[in-house]
Amino acid sequence: MAKLITLEQWLARTFEEPPAMDTARRWCRDGKIQPAPKKIGRSFFLQPDAEHVQNDRPTNRLIDRIRAETSPPKRR
Repeated sequence: MAKLITLEQWLARTFEEPPAMDTARRWCRDGKIQPAPKKIGRSFFLQPDAEHVQNDRPTNRLIDRIRAETSPPKRR
């Protein structure tokens, strides 16, 4: 296993213009970086070959399910 690097180092290596740290931390929490980063204390550490992935699958949020169940029938 390769030595882990900090989130800041990974951003600098991966992007010409890296996104804001808040965005990168959100990616870590939301599982949009694979392989998954490790959180040690307050910092995220990643494998140098980690990649940002798009999660295009629809969310299954509770509010969306409730709205679908309670929406009035469509008129024809």
